[in-house]
Amino acid sequence: MTAEVEQTRCWVKEVVIGLNLCPFACQPFEADTIRYRVCKAADADQAYRALIEEVADFVQQPAEKVETGLFIVPQGLDDFGDYLDVLEDAQAALEKAGLDDLLQLASFHPEYCFEGLEDDDPANYSNRSPFPMFHLIRQDGLAAALENWPDPEFIPERNVALLREMGQEAIHTLLDGCRNASG
Repeated sequence: MTAEVEQTRCWVKEVVIGLNLCPFACQPFEADTIRYRVCKAADADQAYRALIEEVADFVQQPAEKVETGLFIVPQGLDDFGDYLDVLEDAQAALEKAGLDDLLQLASFHPEYCFEGLEDDDPANYSNRSPFPMFHLIRQDGLAAALENWPDPEFIPERNVALLREMGQEAIHTLLDGCRNASG
């Protein structure tokens, strides 16, 4: 297992599941049905092409073995603007290929900043990760999870409140622990 995958698995376990930022993450984590792929691209164009290849391969995998995926891009997308450009292009490609009914892309980046929020607002940490990454989510699995969850529309509100209450120092401590997870 690469250092990037170890750090990402730690982040999923300690931050995403540990803080219950996504109440649907525990099941695939424990079932080991999260597919982790590390992209070795050096720039945004290479990362985009590799992401499209990963999407094409991912949708061919049986859902019971690969429920969800994290496509990790440790270099080449450090700039959040470049990352968002790749995300936008990939989402357009999903739509053009008719895959948007099958798959959704969620976005995570170390510098993630929601529109309208200050960079230092702890709420941004609901989408901050150790590396730039794209979360490949099967629409059927998401729909099934949402059916069984009361008031899923309040998940983001709850996350914002929790992260702001924790503050940056506590969040940084969690993330630093994950950055040191490899070795």
